[in-house]
Amino acid sequence: MSGIYIHIPFCKQACHYCDFHFSTNMGKKEAMVLALIKELELRKDEFKEELVQTIYFGGGTPSVLDTAEIDQIIEAINRNYNVVREPEITLEANPDDLSKEKIEELGRSPINRLSIGIQSFFEEDLKMMNRAHNAQEAEDCIVLAKKYFDNISIDLIYGIPGMTNERWISNIEKALAFGVPHISSYALTVEPKTALKVFIDKGLVPPVDDELAEAHFYILVQKLEKAEFVNYEISNFGKSGYFSRNNTAYWQGKKYLGIGPSAHSYDGFRRGWNVGNNSKYLRAIGQNELPSETEVLSKTDRYNEYVMTGLRTIWGVSIERIKTEFGQEFYAYLMEQAQKKLEDGLLYIEKDHILVSKKGKFLSDGIAADLFLVNLS
Repeated sequence: MSGIYIHIPFCKQACHYCDFHFSTNMGKKEAMVLALIKELELRKDEFKEELVQTIYFGGGTPSVLDTAEIDQIIEAINRNYNVVREPEITLEANPDDLSKEKIEELGRSPINRLSIGIQSFFEEDLKMMNRAHNAQEAEDCIVLAKKYFDNISIDLIYGIPGMTNERWISNIEKALAFGVPHISSYALTVEPKTALKVFIDKGLVPPVDDELAEAHFYILVQKLEKAEFVNYEISNFGKSGYFSRNNTAYWQGKKYLGIGPSAHSYDGFRRGWNVGNNSKYLRAIGQNELPSETEVLSKTDRYNEYVMTGLRTIWGVSIERIKTEFGQEFYAYLMEQAQKKLEDGLLYIEKDHILVSKKGKFLSDGIAADLFLVNLS
């Protein structure tokens, strides 16, 4: 099973923390939709042996597209690829785009999963992050969406400067009160070349507090597990039957095709990425060229990626897979590096899998990095 990711590189305004590729100039939106469709046609042979199980509209802000434009892209996928009968089709959406009319239209479209970028239910947080929606829109859109969609995920951000534990708990409880079956939650990070980085450097915004973020994370885990959510990946919590099929496939190393400016693709042995520039992308596609680069992953690269993604999930790292796919030398290295983490209670072994303990969850990326191998090909 494989997935197709569609990158929609437009946003109404720039969030202060975001470093994804996007443009606030909507003038090329129509041309971009046509180019995405053309790229899908140009690349269909890459996936001719694959069965597409998931389609994911990410960005940027995919909800800036008209429903007719979304339908055009999905029709192009169905026309050029072998798609399962009931694929998971996710649209990332911002609350300010989800009017009653828009949600009704999406409800009649092939989209069957909404991922809504709430981030916070508090006005002061939304203003600090420069989100395009307000707190009331955050609540209203969920109420409306639930009338047309069963499979809804919302995003929340923790570790925001000035966010007390009490306000974070209120955010979680408000999310739970809406009865959505999936929540994705991420720590606020300060990326280079973002407005947030500039504001912190100038002293206009307090620096991000890692200890606060860690406290918020463990509050989140406790609250959501009590509400019968499964923390199936470090940042993702789902009720039974509502795990993201798209993201699960990514963490389990399945193939995916990335369409659009800056989109990445992966076939198990190679990783490719499109140019992160709208004008260059449109020009190349207009000349029937693919504006992409590709790298062949070494065995070490693949081992490191598997360790990184595996330790972030409830499925962990299969010791048997390390032995059979990577060999004895990699297995010996993994077990040697993991020993101290096992002794410290950050990792544990269950049914031939290495997993991160509750104690080690917030540190999982750092733990994985300590298990990386850098000197074998």
